[in-house]
Amino acid sequence: MTRGSAALRGIARVLPGAETVRLYRRGWLRGDLAAGIAVGALLIPAGLGYAEVAGLPPVTGLYATIIPILVYAVLGPSRILVLGPDSALAPIIAAAVIPLAIDSERRVDLAGVLAIEVGVVLVLAAVLRLGFVTSLLAKPIRIGYLNGIALVVVLGQIPALLGYSGNGDSIIEVLTTDLRGVIDGRAQPKAVVIGLVCLVVIVALKWWKRTIPGVLVAVAGSMLFVWAIGWEDTVPVVGAMPDGLPAPAVPSASWDDWVSLMLPAVGIALIAFADTSVLSRTFAARAGHSVDGNHEMGAVGASNVAAGFFGGFPISASSSRTAVAEQSGAKTQLTALIGAALLILALVLVPGLTEYLPSAALAAVVITAALALVDVRSVVELFRIDFVEGAISVVAFGGVAILGVMEGILVAIGLAFVAFIYAVSRPYRAELGWVPGLRGYHDRARHPEAELTPHVLLLRFDAPLFFANGARFDDWVRDEYRSARSAGREITAVVLACEPITHIDSTAIDELVELDDYLSKHSVDLAFAEMKDPIREQLERYRLKVDGKPRFGSSQFAPTVDAMVDRFDDRPA
Repeated sequence: MTRGSAALRGIARVLPGAETVRLYRRGWLRGDLAAGIAVGALLIPAGLGYAEVAGLPPVTGLYATIIPILVYAVLGPSRILVLGPDSALAPIIAAAVIPLAIDSERRVDLAGVLAIEVGVVLVLAAVLRLGFVTSLLAKPIRIGYLNGIALVVVLGQIPALLGYSGNGDSIIEVLTTDLRGVIDGRAQPKAVVIGLVCLVVIVALKWWKRTIPGVLVAVAGSMLFVWAIGWEDTVPVVGAMPDGLPAPAVPSASWDDWVSLMLPAVGIALIAFADTSVLSRTFAARAGHSVDGNHEMGAVGASNVAAGFFGGFPISASSSRTAVAEQSGAKTQLTALIGAALLILALVLVPGLTEYLPSAALAAVVITAALALVDVRSVVELFRIDFVEGAISVVAFGGVAILGVMEGILVAIGLAFVAFIYAVSRPYRAELGWVPGLRGYHDRARHPEAELTPHVLLLRFDAPLFFANGARFDDWVRDEYRSARSAGREITAVVLACEPITHIDSTAIDELVELDDYLSKHSVDLAFAEMKDPIREQLERYRLKVDGKPRFGSSQFAPTVDAMVDRFDDRPA
């Protein structure tokens, strides 16, 4: 390989966008143009709507769309991923920012700080190659918190749909404060009509004609309607956007702001990358490509940092806008760039475009987007497969809905850890026997016909040995030994089939030593079959000795259960 080709490969790894430009085919242009226009039509209502959910001025949603798209087009490994404000993140941003600020300008500064911190967390994690940490947000947690967020967002947008404002970020707050406006008579009939009609239009077009963007029809139609009959002074409207684009600036010079938002930033970073990585891999696989998770994490991080310096807020990949791009024929990053260019033209040339946009129409857009997050079927399926995972999903849902977004997610993650430790502390355990006609030794619970070896007790413990299950392992082996003796068997050796054991910690080692001492007092040997070399080496590093000799000598290890049984006993006839 020449030096020049090596340099090009290096550039392609760091700047995939540059590699796309070098390899771009003329045949891709038509699809990219069509998809870019379709995506561009969705960027304005989506950006405005999610900014509202985040408790920020609507225009910040546009800034949080344009800047990340431009950065990701250069750095991102996915060819068609569309970044921007996201329905899953917006409520979390609101939960982090609103308690710290009343006025909108202060909230914008805090949201910018949050975006920069989210980006820094992701970039550092990418450098340290920590992409695996997204497994903390297991599928049950993601399903649960998305269902919870959907409910909070839908209920939280009802006041706007009815023509008045609300600020609740949990079901309790929404029900006890925001929705009281209906009882108090604050609902405006004109706004109610606009909101409900927009909801019907969006849902109907989604079911009837997927190729027609219902969101665009509802938003454009409501603006034309308000302008035509002069309702802009009688129903709440978004108002005109500021001219031009924001200048780069540090959002806040207060150290307290940066410290206060560190914990929410870590949580948002985890969620943003978990969703982005799944989406990126899915769409890349459909197109026959692959993406590096750590590269993806770094690109999303850089996009967040840029958004924070340009008046935006934390973002991630958008499943809906990316899906529209794919369905419209997108081939490369040019699709997202065309969408961003259309958005820039709107800001520069027609900032008054949203002057007649009813807040009720925007609420309808957000409600339909939130409803798309609801996934009851998956919760039912989780309960069918594993009750504990289904319960975790429900707890995540309840935590988000009742306690609030950030608190609910933290509770769910904590419960997931508890559930994990519970599961590995009570793994499947089996006594093994010999089944005539089958190779090896098999679980007697699955094979009642399995025959016992006369003097050897064969046991298998299907989990790593560590602090949470070491004592249970010790007790189980002793109970099995006592049961065998009570049944009249003369046991001379206990053999552990160790293939499922992938780790042994110091607490489990102490339990193993106590077990060995217990068996030795009964003139029974403790032996290990099929133990992996790294685990055996780990055991040797503890330098366990009895009377100056190694506690577990070479004669106590064998590569197979058959070989170990042959040392102590014969198979049954």
